[in-house]
Amino acid sequence: MNRDEKAQAIEEIAAQIEGAEAIFAVDYRGISVPQAAELRGKLREADASFRVVKNRLTKRAADQVGEERLGELLQGPTALAFVRGDTALAAKAISTFNKEHEILAFKGGFMDGTSLDEDQFKSIARLPGRDVLNGQFAGVVASPLTGLVRGLGSMIQGLALQLGQIAEKGLVGGEGPGESAAGPVAEEAPTSTPPAEEAPEADADEPEASGEDAPAEEAKAEEAADEAADETSEDSNDDTSKEEE
Repeated sequence: MNRDEKAQAIEEIAAQIEGAEAIFAVDYRGISVPQAAELRGKLREADASFRVVKNRLTKRAADQVGEERLGELLQGPTALAFVRGDTALAAKAISTFNKEHEILAFKGGFMDGTSLDEDQFKSIARLPGRDVLNGQFAGVVASPLTGLVRGLGSMIQGLALQLGQIAEKGLVGGEGPGESAAGPVAEEAPTSTPPAEEAPEADADEPEASGEDAPAEEAKAEEAADEAADETSEDSNDDTSKEEE
């Protein structure tokens, strides 16, 4: 590999390190070309790539992008899995492949800036894929909402039933239980009787009423006096006529 090829390799590895969400380092000793192709195919499904690297060039690429922790893993034959997609699915692919062939040895790795040991790597490999996790999360979020909607529906239905029962008992619109539509009219009957109850007050005012009748009685007295005066005048005239005779 000449200088230009080395420089190109360093640039490619540096770009892969920068673009990866997770990096797994394994010892690939004993892996065959067909087995490596099989593993690459499985990792491709998780949007990950598998690359056998030269430690010295990879260390220079890691230093170039500021990932110094990767240099600690570059001891002996090393292959790197650069994960850009589903980290759990990529770890599962490596773990499943290793169970079938028992070739790879996990050296270490990184995920979102966190260093991973072998136990952590195995724990990640046991996780469901990202799509499954998203579906489970959506189910967890939707479950309380579904329960809330059902609860509100039950409350509204129960309220409607109670209102229906109240309406049947005549408690809606101010009617009491067992009252008919004419009930309120019957209750208003007492309010029409105040004149009868006020009759005693009219008796108490009788003197005022008699006072109002006084002018009529005085007029009768005057008429009687006038009649008497007329009779007296007639009598006097009769006497006068008799004396003239």
